[in-house]
Amino acid sequence: MTATAMIRSLMIAFASVLLVPDGIDAAETVSIRQTDSSTLTITVNDQPFTIYNYGPKLPKPFFLPVTTAGGVVLNRALEDASDADHPHHKGIWNAIDEVNGVKFWAEKGVIRNTAVEILTASGSTASFRATNEWRHPESGRPEVVETVTVTIYPNRLLVYDMTFSAPENSVVFEDTKEGLFGFRVAPSMKEKNGGRVVASDGSKTTAQCWGKPFSWVDYSGEVGGKTVGVTIMDHPDNFRPSRYHVRDYGLFSISPFGEKAYTNGAQDAKPVELKPGATLRLRYAMYFHDGDAAGAGIESAWQLFSGK
Repeated sequence: MTATAMIRSLMIAFASVLLVPDGIDAAETVSIRQTDSSTLTITVNDQPFTIYNYGPKLPKPFFLPVTTAGGVVLNRALEDASDADHPHHKGIWNAIDEVNGVKFWAEKGVIRNTAVEILTASGSTASFRATNEWRHPESGRPEVVETVTVTIYPNRLLVYDMTFSAPENSVVFEDTKEGLFGFRVAPSMKEKNGGRVVASDGSKTTAQCWGKPFSWVDYSGEVGGKTVGVTIMDHPDNFRPSRYHVRDYGLFSISPFGEKAYTNGAQDAKPVELKPGATLRLRYAMYFHDGDAAGAGIESAWQLFSGK
């Protein structure tokens, strides 16, 4: 090899290292492929991670199942007769009640996907963009449009970077605890069944973490004799700190739209209004891991997500 060729080879190798985020093994690969007209299958090193379901007959898009690197499915099954409360809690989802008075969280309004585009099909990260219209149940008119870029890292960090826009009329996000970016853990992971909840500042239990803002909160427990967990993270550049809706029966979500609801009236409601043409960007992440919070590398995942 000539000196020039060697230098060129070294430069290419060095550039490839720079493109890999800190804390990520360059040999690991995330892939997204179109499974059919209404699903995207996401794998890490050719092993299952999750499936994005967005078909026209669904009340909203959602990710399900969700699998850890150790092969454990840690979400509640879609039809679990032994754990049938709140049927609108489906895997990973994004919805909230009281958007111009419509209860999208409770699936009284439909969140209809209108476009999906794979941005990066395979690499050290993979990503796709989706457009979802939050439609009024009677008129069918979109009350708000959600455009989201989802990025997946090989450590099973899923970043949900959404922008809401008001297409025609003003949209108001009212004060509510029912939202926004959520996950439903497997029944055996529930706190009431021995699951454990811990926040970034060391706060523990759902009672101590519910309704409060933290950089992250982790929910872990046993599934099939193995310890697994999920961390939800709030981006520091969101317009206000978000609060966690974390329950002992397995609900786990985060939202910025509930100052009064989450403080049991201690603070005034602060609804958010978008005028036509205005936008609101929000960024959250979920990190899925084997083992408990103490050994899961949550801080590294948090730094990867937040850039802090």
